[in-house]
Amino acid sequence: MENVIELRELTKTYGTRRGLTGLTLDVVQGEVFGFLGPNGAGKSTTIRLLLDLIRPTAGRATVLGLDPRGDGVQLRRRVGYLAGDFVCDGRQNVRAYLRFLAELRGGVPQARIDALADRLGLDQSTKIKKLSKGNRQKVGLVQAFMHTPELLVLDEPSSGLDPLVQQTFLDMVAEAAAGGRTVFMSSHIMSEVEAVADRVGIIRDGSLVALDTVANLRTGAICDVEVTFEASVPVSAFEALPGVGRLHLDETGTRLTCQISGPPDAFIKTLAHFSVTGLRATESALDEVFHAYYDGAEAAPRTDSTTLA
Repeated sequence: MENVIELRELTKTYGTRRGLTGLTLDVVQGEVFGFLGPNGAGKSTTIRLLLDLIRPTAGRATVLGLDPRGDGVQLRRRVGYLAGDFVCDGRQNVRAYLRFLAELRGGVPQARIDALADRLGLDQSTKIKKLSKGNRQKVGLVQAFMHTPELLVLDEPSSGLDPLVQQTFLDMVAEAAAGGRTVFMSSHIMSEVEAVADRVGIIRDGSLVALDTVANLRTGAICDVEVTFEASVPVSAFEALPGVGRLHLDETGTRLTCQISGPPDAFIKTLAHFSVTGLRATESALDEVFHAYYDGAEAAPRTDSTTLA
């Protein structure tokens, strides 16, 4: 597949301060790429380098086959960008502001703008200076999506949005990708990245520390398991299984708890020898994986549970 973004040893320093260190990364056409990291990790620096809002200290970037510095005007026509600190002119109402931006981009049908605004619940008759933070963020989303760009570059895009609008935004991202467009989305909200991303990059102190699919990043993460049996089972049947730890069987021998890391195949095959009446597996959420990479140690999990009985 064609690379939409190519970064090679991209580096940015601010005097003695580190911004980004030797970032090498490819993002392919039609992909939703989640760029994860806490504030100050280098996410916004990377995005500003992509769009030539700042210049690299070393390395190079290619976006849509173009040089962000030499082909900036041509590139911006093909990109939808939402800044993490999105600011707009408060004197205008929403409709006039979006119409102005539409004309700058060569014209966008008003019906397209209206459809996006209605979908996000944005009142276009309101003056921008009277909007809440969440509604200003909706303006930012409309202006990023309205010209159907080939590449969407979104920096903390759901900031200030309520949960219902967040879901609408995620649906818009999924639809863009289904239409063959590419999304590069920076966030520190793991759940939204997990919902739509094909791949995830985790950045720490200006360097990429992990790059993979969500499923592969989870491989090796710890899963808490609780099993109930119809009759007593021997603990020895589970003690030597690969990846099983913190094994505990209650006094009745009918309730077993443990932690599993890696593939659960051996554990499941062993369960098949007994009559199981209930199984509860707590799957690691992406934020646990993120904290493990960022902190360099296993973090307390924030998880979603699935119960089978």
